[in-house]
Amino acid sequence: MSTIAEPSFPTPHAGPRIRVLIADDQALIRRGMAMLLGAAPDIEVVGQAADGVEAVELARRLLPDVVLMDLHMPRKGGVLATREISAALPHTRVMVLTTFDRDDLVFDAVRAGAQAYLLKDASEEEVLDTVRAVHRGESRLTPQIARKVMDQFRLLADRVAQEPLPPPALDARPAAPADVPSLLSQPDATKPLTDREAAVLELIAKGYGNRQIATALNLAEGTAKNHVSRIMQKLHANTRTELAVLVLKK
Repeated sequence: MSTIAEPSFPTPHAGPRIRVLIADDQALIRRGMAMLLGAAPDIEVVGQAADGVEAVELARRLLPDVVLMDLHMPRKGGVLATREISAALPHTRVMVLTTFDRDDLVFDAVRAGAQAYLLKDASEEEVLDTVRAVHRGESRLTPQIARKVMDQFRLLADRVAQEPLPPPALDARPAAPADVPSLLSQPDATKPLTDREAAVLELIAKGYGNRQIATALNLAEGTAKNHVSRIMQKLHANTRTELAVLVLKK
């Protein structure tokens, strides 16, 4: 059964608190997460959902900043719920918290729009830190999941490196850096990445944040952020993490 949290009175915090919706079919997990998050002065738990249907309904009604999403739930699973919430509520970010680390679930969740993927053996501090990071617009992966994503990215790079290069077009733009796979740098011939965007994409794949990208490329942080936004639009990606697994999109 879905619930809307009662008003709480945490330690005063300067500025608005991060509004979180918890979606998990296990009541014990929901209560535990609600206690953990509700005790943080900068986080407010606004509701709890027992399955994906309730998660979507409550997200539409409550407009949370972050949804803590389990994947295996009755009626509607977490991947489908993530996709619907991401499509309907672009300002709501989804953070997966699950016991499953199967490759297909990881990549399905990322493609659906999940900003972070943590396993339930994560520490309390890691959960809190990830909620805050996701709210800031960052992507986070637990180490086991990060390895899976990077392994797939390397497989993609190896596959592209072994493919013969197509003949250059007469009006082709300068080539992207050699270590950025051409399949990612120009997925849409009408919207090729510029050299600068290709360099930014390479740093995104290495896990750099906007500030790190700006420092590495001698850019203003706002300029780096704009480059990231344009890359996501051109590659039709919802998150930074999705850029590294776009090859898996069917």
